Order: sequence, then structure tokens, then C-alpha cells
Amino acid sequence: MRSEILEFPTRLSFIIQFGVIGFFVTSIHKNHKSMPVFTLRINGKEYKTDVAADTPLLWVLRDHLGLVGTKYGCGIAQCGACTVHIDGNPVRSCTLPVSAVKTAKVTTIEGLSKDGDHPVQLAWDEIDVPQCGYCQAGQIMTAAALLKRNPKPTVQQIEDAMHGNLCRCGAYHRIREAIISASKKI
Repeated sequence: MRSEILEFPTRLSFIIQFGVIGFFVTSIHKNHKSMPVFTLRINGKEYKTDVAADTPLLWVLRDHLGLVGTKYGCGIAQCGACTVHIDGNPVRSCTLPVSAVKTAKVTTIEGLSKDGDHPVQLAWDEIDVPQCGYCQAGQIMTAAALLKRNPKPTVQQIEDAMHGNLCRCGAYHRIREAIISASKKI
């Protein structure tokens, strides 16, 4: 008898919760407008995703495509953790709407090199740049874009290119040293 008394409220609670959930899901489904489908070229592959046009590219990469190397830092394009390449140029993906990508080629840290052997990645390892590592994908992507444009930058050009990328650990001297090292190997 005791188990029946305990079971009844549990079943009733489940039915009430399920009914509310069922009603909620049905209501959403009836009011649902289809999302546009975007075809994106990322790291040499084509991806299709149906998201709202104003969804930041960062969240499409991380939440919809599973490319989690690009990091969220600030959400206002001020720290550089979310930097990716759009047609070879460094861009902050946290504020770039996916609809703005159109047919551009997107490169994330996962696509910078097949085996992690890009000169900047090798220099990062050689100089032992990372501490916490959180900003490193954005730092590496910005540095790689700089060296693609200017394979032999001066220290001032490195500092100018990297000044918008924040490092919470203050490893700026090692970042600069790694870029100089990578420039000697390009």
C-alpha cells in the first residue's frame, strides 16, 4: 500500500510535467519559422547549418559544427580569443554574423595546418608560449595572418599586429619571441 501512495504522486507529477512540456513543444512547433540554411567553407570542407542569420560565426563553429578550438573571450571583439581567418584575414568571430560570411573561406585553428606543423605553431611550442592557453588560438591565428602578409616583420610591426589580442597571463614577450622565431622559418 505504501508504494502505491508514493507512486501515485510521482506518476501524477510526471503526467502534469509531460503535459506541460508537450503543450510547450507543440506551441513552439506551430509558431516555428524555418531558419535559413548557410553553406560554409571551413578548413577546406563544406558545412551546411540552419541557424538564424545574425548568429555569430563563433557559436556556429563551436555549438553547431563542433569546431571548439576557437574560443569565446569577451563577446565584443575586443580580446582576440575568437580570431579566425576569413579569406586569409584575421577576423573576430564573436561578433561576425554567419550571414556575412557568404562564400568566403574560413580557417580556424583546427585548419591552420593538418598536423600542427605550421611555423607559428611550432615556434609556440619551441618557445613554450602558453601558460593557461586560453588566448592561444586567437594569438596564433593573428600571428599566422601577419606572417602571411609580411614574412619578415619588425618588432614594431609584430606589436602593431598583435596589440588587439589580450593575454591574461601576460606572456607577450614570449608571443613576440615566437613570432620572430617563426618568421625565420618561413
